[in-house]
Amino acid sequence: MERADYERLRWRCIRRALLELDITLTRFLDDGFDQLNDEQQQAFAELADMEDYDLWDLLTGKAECTDPRFAPIVALLRKS
Repeated sequence: MERADYERLRWRCIRRALLELDITLTRFLDDGFDQLNDEQQQAFAELADMEDYDLWDLLTGKAECTDPRFAPIVALLRKS
């Protein structure tokens, strides 16, 4: 991922309506994002575009992740 794309993604992770989501996404971006392959990084970016409450429900287990592209990223985010 190019630096400019990374910075835009970081901005999307920091500027969330839910503080908990802001913290979770930003922490993962700082600590685990660079360990993902290109496909997984794209999946994370797509997750970051989700509405806050829908994404929060996925991360807290209130909703099941049915998309196989997102499932591994959601699992990592749940552990972080």
